[in-house]
Amino acid sequence: MRQCFLVAVCVAFAVNASAQADLTGVWNGTTVNGPHIKSDDPLVTNLPARDGTLLNFERDGTLIRRANPNKPIYKPEYWEKIQKLDQSENESDPSYGCMPGGVPRIGPPAQIVQTPKQLVFLYVSPPAQGWGDPYRVIPTDGRKHTPLQDLDGTWKGESIGHWEGDTLVVDTIGFNDSSWLDIGGYFHSENLHVIERLRRDGNNLIWQATVEDPDVLLKPWVMNQ
Repeated sequence: MRQCFLVAVCVAFAVNASAQADLTGVWNGTTVNGPHIKSDDPLVTNLPARDGTLLNFERDGTLIRRANPNKPIYKPEYWEKIQKLDQSENESDPSYGCMPGGVPRIGPPAQIVQTPKQLVFLYVSPPAQGWGDPYRVIPTDGRKHTPLQDLDGTWKGESIGHWEGDTLVVDTIGFNDSSWLDIGGYFHSENLHVIERLRRDGNNLIWQATVEDPDVLLKPWVMNQ
């Protein structure tokens, strides 16, 4: 079974079109964070939760993410806003209202369809993984981004991909400010810029997302969950 692992290790590759990897496939599994619980139920074998149950998956997943020391660092003037959003999360978190997870919160794709000039990312909807909008089309034909001032902000932004060796780099701009980066009140501005890196390691998919938002963040944030 193919598994998807999320890592926060940056690796530089020389640009080499002939080294492009084939990322096509169904990528099942879980992240490297949290325990991998064994279960007799094949549907929940990889759930990072006590007893491998769906109920504990939601509870424990939240605890694991909150305990993670790797958090986005906001400018001091936004600390109070973060705290208020966190305290009112049940009402404030757009995912709790079944809105799209947005990029990068949508996480890694569950399936990839690759062609010479584009890739299609397909996602599993719940939870916070593309409610009602479970796909992205990533062109890799060498086009440039639309000027930011000409883009209407959306949940997923405008994504354009290119290859650096066997690593697919997906560069995304043109967001609205409606989604969160994660639980905890981690909002962002319309100036959000996300760079995702995906590469294949055997039957594993390595996914990494770097978040840049100079309007609200003190420095870029490399997600590892």
